[in-house]
Amino acid sequence: MGILLGLMLGLGLVLIIRTFVAPTPRAAGKASGRSLRDRADELLVQAGIESVTPGQLLGACIGVGFFIFLVMFVVSRAVPVALAFGLMAAYAPFALVRYRARARRQELRELWPDVVDNLASSVRAGLSLSEALTQISVRGPQPLRRPFQRFAEDYRATGRFNDCLDRLKRNLADPVGDRIVESLRIAREVGGSDLGRLLRTLSSFLREDARTRSELEARQSWTVNGARLAVAAPWMVLAFMSFQRDVIARYNSPVGFLVLLIGAVVCAVAYRLMLRIGRLPEEERVLR
Repeated sequence: MGILLGLMLGLGLVLIIRTFVAPTPRAAGKASGRSLRDRADELLVQAGIESVTPGQLLGACIGVGFFIFLVMFVVSRAVPVALAFGLMAAYAPFALVRYRARARRQELRELWPDVVDNLASSVRAGLSLSEALTQISVRGPQPLRRPFQRFAEDYRATGRFNDCLDRLKRNLADPVGDRIVESLRIAREVGGSDLGRLLRTLSSFLREDARTRSELEARQSWTVNGARLAVAAPWMVLAFMSFQRDVIARYNSPVGFLVLLIGAVVCAVAYRLMLRIGRLPEEERVLR
């Protein structure tokens, strides 16, 4: 039994490590050749976490998971229970980053129309595209000023507009930002007298999209939260039962381990189905 639990713990750690350091065949077969490490790095950028690398995130997952495993083992003296909570805790830092990235995308969705309006006003006032983008670092929304400030610094240092736009896209890591950047790139390279009209049309479209999405999210939020509570409730009960060692000791057996494994699989499948059914379509970065 001890060997089996050790193997399961080692397998869980290997799977967590492979999530960040080894590309899947599907990702390796794409023309872009982006690895899972690149995706993790992009997720950190989308979350606005600039001081953390994918390796540090992986280390945090392993450290938190091992710490919770030790705590639950000391409390319950049941290895299967401690292993279950340790694996859930190991996923917690990654889940937190995904939550922050999702919250930041939602915040930026509300701010992009103001950025587009500022660009349209600057273009209509006769400023160059580089000057219009630089103005966002001063007059734009506060959460978006830093990426455009970096663009201004890069452009003053190099004078290479296209290279600075590429770095701006990487710093933004947002599909709407990709569209705006590519529109400005095309306008600079081939010229375009309708750039102001294009930006105004894009601004109205973004406002309508944000309004519609907010209404849909408000209507389905109670359903999603209820489903999350239903998934978390059994594990909360198990955590409270861990303080009663005579009761929780029943899980310290092959049958108890099998019960926890089946429960974990059912909860994971149900949670993923709930997210897939209730999730609104997210715009992908096709112009990265």
